[in-house]
Amino acid sequence: MTASHQHERSDALMERARRVLPGGVNSPVRAYRAVGGEPVVLAGGSGALVTDVDGNEYIDYVASFGPLILGHAHPAVVGAVRDAAERGTSFGAPTEAETELAERIVEAVPSIELVRLVNSGTEATMSALRLARAATGRDLILKFDGCYHGHADGLLASAGSGVATFALPDSPGVPEAFAAQTLVVPFNDLDAVERTFAAHAGAIACVIVEPVAGNMGLIPAADGYLAGLRDICDRHDALLLFDEVITGFRVAPGGAQQHFEVTPDLTALGKVIGGGLPVGAYGGRLDLMERMAPQGDVYQAGTLSGNPLATAAGIAALDTLAADEGAYARLDELGARLQEGLAGAAADAGIALSVSRIGSALTPFFRDGLPGDYAAARECDLDAFGRFHRAMLERGVLAPPSQFETWFVSLAHDEDLIDRTVAVAAEALAEVAASG
Repeated sequence: MTASHQHERSDALMERARRVLPGGVNSPVRAYRAVGGEPVVLAGGSGALVTDVDGNEYIDYVASFGPLILGHAHPAVVGAVRDAAERGTSFGAPTEAETELAERIVEAVPSIELVRLVNSGTEATMSALRLARAATGRDLILKFDGCYHGHADGLLASAGSGVATFALPDSPGVPEAFAAQTLVVPFNDLDAVERTFAAHAGAIACVIVEPVAGNMGLIPAADGYLAGLRDICDRHDALLLFDEVITGFRVAPGGAQQHFEVTPDLTALGKVIGGGLPVGAYGGRLDLMERMAPQGDVYQAGTLSGNPLATAAGIAALDTLAADEGAYARLDELGARLQEGLAGAAADAGIALSVSRIGSALTPFFRDGLPGDYAAARECDLDAFGRFHRAMLERGVLAPPSQFETWFVSLAHDEDLIDRTVAVAAEALAEVAASG
């Protein structure tokens, strides 16, 4: 395996893009500022592989940052989208497909009795928090350092991946009055949560948490942590909101709440439920969701919510997953194979590397020992990660371009692709060790 990829057309297209797009991208992490070098511009994907505009092929672990659990261009998803498009791409009116997707979500996710479809994870969390404030009559939200819940005002405080990468102020452009409604404490620290509730007695509407943090790298909740949050919220009459935009239908059919056996009051979803198309959803207990207009008095709307293409793709993805009884076991096995392979390759190279994983989602942290919170994640050797990323890319493996992002394995990966990835990683880590 040699580092011989050429990127002339990608480089030219990025130069062209920077003339019309801020930084040449439509989402900051894609600019590769955290890893150095120029982004590759992708032309297509099939299964676990993607191809750039120069014709280079890569084993893909970005997977559109999570939704492509079946791999790229899965025939069932492509066929469903094609059929839906032939019937019309948007109506601004009810369709049967949005009800069918909602039925699948309600059946699978333990906490959800009613669900509202939206267009993004940001919309889902923003709307769920509005509902939480209305239901409790309180204003304050408690979130966790390094957890990302979308780019709505007030949620960008200590938000992980993109913000961490660029060392931006927590919330530029957000009025101080908005930011002051968000309280931030360390992840996996119940004592900090208890102290915060004591200091703001009767004022906290909701605790919002990624049950498996995915934007400070993959950091699962510690044993008992989610149950502890559930108990604290119950004692203080606050609501518990799980942001399962990444974990929903990824770590289990019912998400992290099924895996950890802790039921939140509200849940935000995205990624897998859209099968690769833009989608989000929020849902929860009947008495809460009945507050949403037109049934209740809390307003939220969207012309493209329940879009027929997105719902068709989501139904196809969820049905394909549900029909494969061994899907999650196979994903777990492939994830474990990659985790063990990366850790072994790092040990052979003499590189400090700890690989965190839950199911088919993982992050190799360039540090000794697994981090439990964002402060520990920031102790990683970011320069080493950047050199590793560039060496992997040149050898045909596309990893997320930030130490603080999560890698995703799909059902389109197989043992051969995992083993090829580990072999590439061994070469890349040896190069990092030699240059370090």
